[in-house]
Amino acid sequence: MKKTYIKALAALMLSVGATSCGDSFLETEISNGLDIEESLNSVQKLGYALNGTYYRLFHYYFSGNYATSIGDIASDITYWNGSTGHWSDFYQFTPTETSTYLYYIWNYGYKVANNSSRIIEAGKGLTDLTEEDQSDLDEFMAEAYALRAYAHFQLVNVFAHQYMVNGTSFASQPGIVIIDEPVKEFQQVSRATVGETYSAIESDLKKSLEYFDKAGWENDGIFYITPAAVYGLLSRVYLYEEKYAESAQAAQDALDLKDITELAYTDASYKALYNGGASNDESFFALNINTIDNWSANSCGTLWSDYSYSPSPYLQSIMADDDVRRAVWGWNSKSTASKPIFTSGKFGAFGLGGNSAYGTNYLINAPEMFLNQAESYLKLNRLDDAKDALLVVAKRNPAIASVADLPATADDLFSFIQEERARELFQEGMRLYDLRRWDVKANLNATGAPEIKWFIKNFKVSDCVYPIPADEINAGYGVTQNANWAATFPSI
Repeated sequence: MKKTYIKALAALMLSVGATSCGDSFLETEISNGLDIEESLNSVQKLGYALNGTYYRLFHYYFSGNYATSIGDIASDITYWNGSTGHWSDFYQFTPTETSTYLYYIWNYGYKVANNSSRIIEAGKGLTDLTEEDQSDLDEFMAEAYALRAYAHFQLVNVFAHQYMVNGTSFASQPGIVIIDEPVKEFQQVSRATVGETYSAIESDLKKSLEYFDKAGWENDGIFYITPAAVYGLLSRVYLYEEKYAESAQAAQDALDLKDITELAYTDASYKALYNGGASNDESFFALNINTIDNWSANSCGTLWSDYSYSPSPYLQSIMADDDVRRAVWGWNSKSTASKPIFTSGKFGAFGLGGNSAYGTNYLINAPEMFLNQAESYLKLNRLDDAKDALLVVAKRNPAIASVADLPATADDLFSFIQEERARELFQEGMRLYDLRRWDVKANLNATGAPEIKWFIKNFKVSDCVYPIPADEINAGYGVTQNANWAATFPSI
């Protein structure tokens, strides 16, 4: 049972003091009068601290927009109509080390990781608790470990090389700074390897599950970390590591906890998933962006409408006209074929007046689990199992009613899975990492709508590594830059 003093994210902006959240990496005040570094001496205060940590995850600087959006903007499934300059450097693959987006992803990712570590450290020091307080503490520890893992995973995806690229390991490449204990002011730090970073992420997720088990916790919501969400994220991590058997099993564990075997297969039921808030019963973990607590002009919904972004002509070309996923697609009355203006898609908040600023981010979801299984089973030469898992998602296209409608050969099936991940996971921020780990030569920077034209053709996106923000490098606390990062991007 969720404890009364841990509020769902709907209340976070008010309950933890949104105005107290500055931009300092080592800021520790998480609510009025409570400093996470000095005052975590009770289970109740750990709960307040956990709220503050969720808020940093929730912020548009991190999962509420930037850390999520970057994975789709810099890919082949997105089109920029040029009306605004938001994200244009990433869309065109011309990033800089002074990018505001990269700065805040780094900054807020480490706020989540560092504050999670403070909660974990403080929690380990609390003893002689009542049975109820011990249960509360175990739950908070579980969530803190998972939040730290989520932050590290987002950070290593953005700022380091892909771990596995079509069977080749890059585990020895520079990863990120692992926050396995709170960072002290002026402390020197160093980057771990990519392999060490993934090991830390795995370890934290497994620790999270151990604490959830100790807490005897029941899975009853999507606005905070749950065991289903942990298994879902673990499945994603394993897939990126090419640990296919483990990925498929973790996906199944997540699905079993939520008792999901089927998805929405009609226009109406699919659109209802995106009514806003808890409407998406296919989701394991979401941010409770709503009519009161939202990012307004800085929301993902605004990005995918007024701020110039829409499904690319390529994505549209591989999406059947009657595919139910088109039920959330729409075009502004001012939209033209050459300058499309989207109406925000999955951020439509159709049950909340259709205001795209109210659309939330569904971060870990059941369809991805079936797709993780399909890819994993295929790599394990379990073709029939791969088709069975894939069919659950592919039936969103009414033309696909049985496994007989799926490609017969392994190569063709893998191509279909790659396209199906584009269709299903659009706007969920994973496309860039899929392209990198598959080692495909991608066409990027679409132009000339409604035709399919590209400024960048057949580019090996797996080589791309974003720069560590210049402010972090120049601070002199030991973080080193990605060597020759600019050379990993195409010349236009």
